[in-house]
Amino acid sequence: MTIALDQPAVPAATGHTGIRRWLWAVAFLVFVMVVVGGATRLTGSGLSITEWRPVTGAIPPLSDAAWALEFEKYRLSPQFQLLNSGMELGDFKFIYWWEWGHRQLGRFIGLLYLAGFFVVLLRRLMPWRETALLFGMGLLLGLQGAIGWIMVASGLEPGMVAVAPVKLTLHLTFAGLFFASVVAFATWLMPLRRIEPMRGRAGAWVLLALLFVQIALGGLVAGSKAGFTFNTWPLMDGALVPSSGTLFAGTPFWENFVDNVALVQFNHRIGAYILFAFALWQVLALRRAAPGSGAAKRATAIAGLVLAQSALGIVTLLLVVPLWAGLAHQALGFTVLAMGVVHLTRTEQGARR
Repeated sequence: MTIALDQPAVPAATGHTGIRRWLWAVAFLVFVMVVVGGATRLTGSGLSITEWRPVTGAIPPLSDAAWALEFEKYRLSPQFQLLNSGMELGDFKFIYWWEWGHRQLGRFIGLLYLAGFFVVLLRRLMPWRETALLFGMGLLLGLQGAIGWIMVASGLEPGMVAVAPVKLTLHLTFAGLFFASVVAFATWLMPLRRIEPMRGRAGAWVLLALLFVQIALGGLVAGSKAGFTFNTWPLMDGALVPSSGTLFAGTPFWENFVDNVALVQFNHRIGAYILFAFALWQVLALRRAAPGSGAAKRATAIAGLVLAQSALGIVTLLLVVPLWAGLAHQALGFTVLAMGVVHLTRTEQGARR
């Protein structure tokens, strides 16, 4: 039986407009949070607040004495003693406000999500399964906050001047997981405009998995500051594939995958090539199997975004990670992730109709 591509579908969630708006607002704030987090990292501000006070920490220093106390706490940190020993109070205030703003945005996101969830729960706006799913997403958000502090604490250990790359990667990846879950839920509640053929389901899952792998590899690049080295393209260390002595210079062998800036950057490059190749293949496959369908159009848009993201990554590398380029690269990466989630969600909806 042939399905007409322009046949209108029955609206699936016309009564959930308020919930959709709430979820999209949360997703937007998480997106902003990721960008602010990138700025906090690139300005070296992430270790300026050396305590985790979930409630009282929301109040910034309000007097000269309070500022002096906060600065003294930072002066006891390894980052100050090993890297920023010449920092004055004015410079400290700059990095403090970045980290404080990052934490306040996180608090606001948590409160907004909690408030929306209680409205859904108390007014019984959704079936129990969907409500339970929203509850689980809230737990994921709380876990993300805890991982954030674990990440910061790793940078306060003796001899450390930055957070551990693996823990930064976990922080970024869990932010991506929560962001993806919110985007998926909000997309699922949006009514389908037309019925689509069941095509590309497996490919959509593979694409999303590759996006998460690439985000994780990017987190390792950011955490190890690998983007400040090997600032040439397409060659790296004078070759398309650096020597094994360069890629696996450290011991034990497995630590090269997280601590060796050469291998960390090389893996991120390879991940980008694989991701773009698969995105392009998906476009060709869907255009052949379902020309003119929403799936084909979404796949085309994603391939274009992946190409743009790859080009921006090259520019960021060649310019040695200026602030604007680093932030744009991170923001575009989460834009691609959002498109990948929408694509998968719509594909799944088409498969279930």
